[in-house]
Amino acid sequence: MSHRYSGGCEHIHTYADSDPIDGHQCHCSVCRRVTGQNATQLAFFKHGDLRIDNPEGLNRQPYNDQNPDGPLELCTCATCGQPIIVDDKQRRIRVIAPHLMGYDASQMPVDYHAFCDPAHGLPRPDDGKPVYEGLHPDFVWPTPAA
Repeated sequence: MSHRYSGGCEHIHTYADSDPIDGHQCHCSVCRRVTGQNATQLAFFKHGDLRIDNPEGLNRQPYNDQNPDGPLELCTCATCGQPIIVDDKQRRIRVIAPHLMGYDASQMPVDYHAFCDPAHGLPRPDDGKPVYEGLHPDFVWPTPAA
């Protein structure tokens, strides 16, 4: 069966048939440490909208090594090490970095830049998209999935 969005690796497949609830280019220090990139394209899905066919095959580690008790976990394939998703222990969202997690990044538009802080020493993005110090001001965290 084909899905609107699909990714993962040869051992673990993820998919969604609903659109992401947020798409942004993230400039936060945590994403920079995890990916080694100055900015990372992210797509947020409601937790229940992004499915995993083999959750038992995931290794989980804190997404933010400087806040190991935080709500986000980086989930990688226990077999090949491929990053699969960022999972929210509070069950509000699941996050993918399309180009790192096997998705077609062109299907998930970036609407804005998030967590831009001039103190990081990086130039302010100038591609015409809005730039915010955090998530989009209209972003509302979804109710946790049951």
